[in-house]
Amino acid sequence: MSRVGNRPITVPRGVEVLVEGNEVTVKGPKGELRRSLPQDMSISVQDGVVTVSRPTDSRIHRSLHGFTRSMLANMVEGVSEGFRKNLELHGVGYRVQKSGDNLMIQVGYSHPVEIVPPAGITLISEALNQVSVLGIEKELVGEIAAQIRAVRPPDRYLGKGIRYAGEQIRRKAGKAGKLGRRK
Repeated sequence: MSRVGNRPITVPRGVEVLVEGNEVTVKGPKGELRRSLPQDMSISVQDGVVTVSRPTDSRIHRSLHGFTRSMLANMVEGVSEGFRKNLELHGVGYRVQKSGDNLMIQVGYSHPVEIVPPAGITLISEALNQVSVLGIEKELVGEIAAQIRAVRPPDRYLGKGIRYAGEQIRRKAGKAGKLGRRK
């Protein structure tokens, strides 16, 4: 039995959920999201509460049940509060700056790397070594944050690179050295 799928989603004030077949539209103060969800799942909206139910207890329906509920919950949270991913740059000379809507990242390459955000994503440079990715679509925010991190992933030996805020990097020991191994 799906524990995630059975939890009801409370819709906050100012958010409207419209269900038309398998098309779900969620409107809120931050924007509007539309998504096509699996047809087998039945979605009902009553008194500010969204519930998802499945037709059978087959394996595929159980997995789609939790998936559908999670997608709906992310849509409701996105249009009401939005999502945010914070990244930090660690390294001497590593810095980031805004250039219009784009982001210019200098991380030790011969040229700065330019990140162009897609529609619906806002990039904020709070300090020379901090970046925030903001948006209403959780999947897209995570994807853009991963693309920024992939410009210079954290190094296991030196700890330099771009990492998520609060991410712990497991450091590796360097060379042990050649003590007494002369031939």
